[in-house]
Amino acid sequence: MKARKIILGILVILVGLVVAGWVFLNGIKKRALPDYNQTIMLDGQQGHVEVFRDSFAIPHVYAENEADLYRAVGYVMSQDRMWQMDLLRRVTSGRLAEIFGEDMVDVDQLMRALRIMDKSRELWKKAEPGLQTALSAFCEGVNQYIRDYNKKLPPEFALLGYKPEPWLPEQSISLIGYMAWDLSTGWTTEVLMYQLQQQLSEELYRYLLPDMDEVQTVPVFPEFSGVDGKAKLEALKQLSGITEKMDALGLDVFRGSNNWAVSGKKSVTGKPLLANDMHLGLMIPGVWYQMHEVVPGKVNVTGVVLPGQPLVVAGHNEKIAWGFTNVMVDDADFYAETVDPDDPAKYKVDGVWREMEMSEEMILTKSGDTIYRTNRFTHRGPVISGLKEIDDPVISMSWIGNLPSNELRTVYLLNRADNWEEFREALKTFVSVNQNVVYADVEGNIGLQSTIGLPVRHGVSRMVYPGDTSAYDWTAIVPFEELPYTYNPESGMVSSANNKTVGPDYPYYISRWYDLPYRIKRIRKLLTEKQKLSADDFERIQADETSIMARSFVPVFLKALGEPKEWGGTPQEALNLLRSWDYNMGAESGAAAIFDELYYRLFALLAGDQMDHDAVTKFGSERTLVKNFMENMLHHPDNGWCDDTTTADHKEDFTEMIRKAFMETVDALSDEMGVDPTQWQWGKIHTFTIKHPMAKVALIDRIFGLSRGPYAVGGSFHTVCPYSYPMSYPFPDLTAVNHGASERHVFDLSNWDHSQTVIPTGTSGIPASKHFCDQTEMYVKNLYHADPFSRTAVEAAQKYHAEVTGK
Repeated sequence: MKARKIILGILVILVGLVVAGWVFLNGIKKRALPDYNQTIMLDGQQGHVEVFRDSFAIPHVYAENEADLYRAVGYVMSQDRMWQMDLLRRVTSGRLAEIFGEDMVDVDQLMRALRIMDKSRELWKKAEPGLQTALSAFCEGVNQYIRDYNKKLPPEFALLGYKPEPWLPEQSISLIGYMAWDLSTGWTTEVLMYQLQQQLSEELYRYLLPDMDEVQTVPVFPEFSGVDGKAKLEALKQLSGITEKMDALGLDVFRGSNNWAVSGKKSVTGKPLLANDMHLGLMIPGVWYQMHEVVPGKVNVTGVVLPGQPLVVAGHNEKIAWGFTNVMVDDADFYAETVDPDDPAKYKVDGVWREMEMSEEMILTKSGDTIYRTNRFTHRGPVISGLKEIDDPVISMSWIGNLPSNELRTVYLLNRADNWEEFREALKTFVSVNQNVVYADVEGNIGLQSTIGLPVRHGVSRMVYPGDTSAYDWTAIVPFEELPYTYNPESGMVSSANNKTVGPDYPYYISRWYDLPYRIKRIRKLLTEKQKLSADDFERIQADETSIMARSFVPVFLKALGEPKEWGGTPQEALNLLRSWDYNMGAESGAAAIFDELYYRLFALLAGDQMDHDAVTKFGSERTLVKNFMENMLHHPDNGWCDDTTTADHKEDFTEMIRKAFMETVDALSDEMGVDPTQWQWGKIHTFTIKHPMAKVALIDRIFGLSRGPYAVGGSFHTVCPYSYPMSYPFPDLTAVNHGASERHVFDLSNWDHSQTVIPTGTSGIPASKHFCDQTEMYVKNLYHADPFSRTAVEAAQKYHAEVTGK
C-alpha cells in the first residue's frame, strides 16, 4: 500500500512537471505574438498614424510625416521579425559567436575583416538629412519595441539565452553590405578555380572555363616568383569552410534572379507590365518583409523590405516600378603579398616596404570566453589567408564592397523617384551590390540599367595576382555613365536572368562567370509568343518549368544510348520516357527525374577521377561552374575528361560515359521509386522543405514547428521557375531544395491595385503565428495574392487595424 502511494506520488509529480513544462514552453512559443488591432503608443509621435494589415498581416502604414512613418515602421517590423533582424546585424558586425559559440569565431573574424560596420558608420555620418530622419526614427521604433517586449521576446532569444541590444542607424546601413558580400562572385569562384588550376593540365583546365573558344588565347595563370603554389592553394582552400558555416545558419543568399518588362505596345492594358523574382536562399523567416509605406504627397511605396532597415528595396511607388537581378560581376581579386621575413607587418610593393594596418579583435563567445584575433590589411584590403592562421603565403583581397558606395541612399531615392532620370540618379551610388535593375513607369516607358562597381583592371584576369607590384591594383571604377543600359527599345521589352551583360565590343572586363543563357532564352521566347501579354501571362512565365538545357542535352544522350530494345527491362522503359519527353520539368514527370539525375551523374563520372575529392566536391556544388563544364563537354566531347583514369587498359569516350551514367541513373531511381519507370515522378524525389536555422535540432523543430514541408515541386536550377537543390558530389540531395524565387511580383502599371505578389513564407517570424508561413502553399502552387495600393483597396482588404499614437 505504501509503495503504491509512493508510485502514485511520483506519477503526480511527473505529470505536474510535464504540465508545468508544457505551460512554460507554450508561454515561450506564444508570448511574443502581437495584437495587430491594439493601439501602439510610441514616444515622439507627432501626427496621426494608422496600420492596416490584410489577411496575410502585410502592414500598410499611413502617416502624416516621415519621422512618424519610419518610427512606426520600426516598431511594426520588430513585432514580426525581431530575431531575424538581430541575427543579420550580428552577421555584419561579426558577433555570431556570442550566441552560437566558438565554432563561429572564424566567421566573426572574416566579417570584421570586411569592415562592413566601419563603412556603415562613415556612411551614417555623411547621410543626407532625409535618410538620417528615416533611420533615426526607425531605430526609435525598434528600440521602443525592445523595451515594450523585453519580457516577451520571440522564442529564439529564450532558447539562445540572450536579449537584443538597442538598435543603431549604422546597423541598418550594414545590412546592405551583407547582401553585397553574399552576392559576391569572386570569393567562391576564384578561390576554387585556383585550386583546380594546380591539379589539372592546361587542356583539362580549359574545359572548366566558360566560352572555351573565346578563352583559348588566355594564358594559363603562371606561378608567382618566390611563392610556392601549393602553399597558396592551402591558404585559399581554408576559406570556403568559413562561408559554409554561414550557409548552415540559412544566411546563404545565392546569385540568381529573373526580371523583365514590356511596354504598352506589348501589353493588353496599353501600359507596361513588370515582373521580378529574385532567386535567393529559401529559409524561415524569409529574406524579405512585405510592406507598404505612405506619407501623402511625400512617399507612397510598396514592395519588399530587408528586415532591419526601413526602405523598400524592390517594388513600386505611384510613378515607377523596379526589380533586380545579379550581374555576376568578378568583384574580388586576390594578391600573393611579399612579406618581410623579419617583420611580418611589412609588405613590399614596387620595391618599397609598406606597413600593414593591424586591427586587434576581441571575439566574445557564448561560454563567456574571449578569443583574440588579429586582422591585417594592405592598401588593397584584408589579408584573408590569416583567417585560418595560415601565414605563409600572405594573400590579400580587393573587394568592391570596401570601395565608396551608398546603397541605402539609392533605395531611399528609388522609393521617391518619379521618372527614368530620377531612377538613374538614384542608382549612381548603388555600387557594391552589382545588379541589372529593370524599370517601368506609368507614362509607358521601360528600361534596364546595370549598376556595377566595375574595377578598371590592367592585364589578363588571374586567379591570384603577384602582390609585389602595383601593376594589378584597381586604378579606378568605371563611371556610371559608361555602364550598360537600354531605354524604350524598339522591341518593346527588356529582360535579364544573370546572363552575359554585354557583347565583345564593351571596353571593360565585367566577368567570365555569367550564368548560361537557358533561362533568358526561355523568357524571351515566351515574351514573343504573343503579340500582347497580360499579367496572367507574366505569372505563367514565372511558373515555367520547360528546360532549354535539357533540349540541348537530351538528343546527345539519346544518340549515345541507342534504341530502347538494346537495353530491355527497366532501362528500356526509362529510355522510352526520355525519348517521348517534352522537356517540361513538372513534378509529375518521370523523364525530368531521369534527366537531372543523369546529368549530374555524368558530371560526377567525368570529373570525379580527375580532381581530388575536396576539389570535385566544391566544384560540384557550384551550379554555374558545373553548367559551364557540361556545356563545354557537350560541344567538345573528344577530350581527356572522358577517359576513366582508373581503367588503365581502356580509354573511354563520351558515349561510354553517358551509357554508364544512364545505368547508374536507372539503378538509383529504381531504388528510390521502384522498378516501373511509369511510376517515377520528379516530385517524388525533388522536394522542398523550408526550415528555420534552429530546426536542425529535431526536438526544437517539433516543439516550436520551425519547418514546413516537404512539398513535391518541379523546375530545377536550369528553368525559369528555379527550384534548386544542393549539388553535392557524388550524388545531389534532390530532396533538399533550398534555393528559388524569394519573392514573385507582377506589377500592372495600368492599375497598381491589379498587381500580384507572393513570398515563400509569411509576414511573421514568430513560429506560433498563423502568419508564420501562410503564403507557403500558395507559393508552391504558383499562386499569388493581391497587392493593394490605393487607400480604397487597402481599406477594403483590411483584416487588422491599429492606431499609432504618442505616449
